[in-house]
Amino acid sequence: MRIKAKLKGDVATVKLLIKHAMESGRRKDEAGKIIPAKFVQTVSGHIAGTQVFEVNTGAGVSKNPFIQVVLNGRAAGETIDFKWTDSSGASEEKSVTLK
Repeated sequence: MRIKAKLKGDVATVKLLIKHAMESGRRKDEAGKIIPAKFVQTVSGHIAGTQVFEVNTGAGVSKNPFIQVVLNGRAAGETIDFKWTDSSGASEEKSVTLK
């Protein structure tokens, strides 16, 4: 997961790029067998343990999803903790500190 965050006044604009194949469960492999569904289901962000956003996605989202979030009332030095979880239970966590 790549994260870029910009703070302008008290408004933080955060861009997330999640590296994930996002298999819908409808494609077939070279042998003709269906590739099992495996896609990001939730993406969430927390500041000091409080959830500030959550995004729920489905199989229709493209490979390597991009998400942009605008958060008001933020301050320099705050750390935002991000986590995504996919349909197989795999997850990734990463943090960014606002500057």
